[in-house]
Amino acid sequence: MNTHDTLGQLKAAARADAFARRAAAHGVADPAPAQRALMALLEPLGPRVVAGYMAMRTEIDPAPVMAALHARGARICVPVIEGRGRPLRFREWTPDAPMVPGPFGARVPAEGDWLEPDALIVPLVAFDGGLNRLGYGGGFYDRTLAGLRAARPTFAAGFAYAAQQAEALPLEPTDQPLDAIVTEAGVLRRG
Repeated sequence: MNTHDTLGQLKAAARADAFARRAAAHGVADPAPAQRALMALLEPLGPRVVAGYMAMRTEIDPAPVMAALHARGARICVPVIEGRGRPLRFREWTPDAPMVPGPFGARVPAEGDWLEPDALIVPLVAFDGGLNRLGYGGGFYDRTLAGLRAARPTFAAGFAYAAQQAEALPLEPTDQPLDAIVTEAGVLRRG
């Protein structure tokens, strides 16, 4: 067994544990404190382009924050998966945008401008105190953040339930850390 196989197995086990914790929190934890904390974190950035996401299954829902930022003049977009091994693209979203099913079941706008975000609200399966995230395993956000950050400063805030925190996560050199993680229990920030 090589190191990559072992890391893959460690990540799969960490995902399974985190999915169970997230599912348990989803029906119990009140998302409103997390949504207020996310708004307080992002609103000072001013009107700009912010990427959110359309919550699936047991993910915490950022849509109220996306709608509030939109009402304050920010342009909001959501990720669109264009293919395995490719970075995400972001299509403009408004609260009344017609939505269609996208890859992996995520809803995406049926039409709209393609935007490049300055700040991202990032879904995750698990996170640790070092602001590392464990995603679904496709590497989409890691590739996307690496590309965006190579071009200019890009702020990325993970959005999760506090129960999704892990002691430590198995990491690869390509894994992109976040600048903050927001939960109903508070905000973790770098520095």
